[in-house]
Amino acid sequence: MIPWLGPDDAFPDVSEALTDIHGAPGLLAAGADLSPERLLMAYREGIFPWFSEGQPILWWSTDPRMVLKTDAFRVSDSLKKTLRKIARDPAYTFRFDSAFEQVMRNCAAPRADGYGTWISPDIIRGYCGLHEAGYAHSAELWHHGQLVGGAYGVCIGTMFYGESMFARERDASKIALSQLVFHLRRNGVAMIDCQQETGHLASLGAQPIPRKQFIQHLKQAIQFPAIRDWTHTGIQAP
Repeated sequence: MIPWLGPDDAFPDVSEALTDIHGAPGLLAAGADLSPERLLMAYREGIFPWFSEGQPILWWSTDPRMVLKTDAFRVSDSLKKTLRKIARDPAYTFRFDSAFEQVMRNCAAPRADGYGTWISPDIIRGYCGLHEAGYAHSAELWHHGQLVGGAYGVCIGTMFYGESMFARERDASKIALSQLVFHLRRNGVAMIDCQQETGHLASLGAQPIPRKQFIQHLKQAIQFPAIRDWTHTGIQAP
């Protein structure tokens, strides 16, 4: 049994997360709420919410943990070519935080494979609250004034927790992610939390590490001053 959290309850230690591969590996607790305060408490301990509509709020801490080290981000030759091309094209612009909720709603939209996503209206409200508090950020690619790709996540100190991406044009999510990674690297962020293993993330350079190692890193990273400058001066091409 996993614990049910009341409004004032602390999270269990992450070592208590389920490990049964036939159950729900990484599931730690259920309940509580998605207030900015609760979300910040979770992220500071290496915990994240993930649940489908109709389920209670479920809290997870996976082991191993998928992470992308910013100096290991893999830019393919084709993506380099695309970045160099659009960097010279005034029809494309890149911005941070100008349309946070719009990015989230695009991430929540039905996918081409017919499946929905876990980004419910409650999740959107919770992370918009984090954005208003200065902890959640969006990376946005615009083409002729239309939002065509983006990503969002949470940043505490020099620890960035990636949440989701979307694309309405080919490679648009990878372009937005590349600009986010370059920005984080310039500002001392060494690691992006990707939460769970996927082939797509691995193709970009992400790899799994033991949860203990991940927690050790984040406990240090969240002590650093927050990134203050989220402006952008143009699309960067390697």
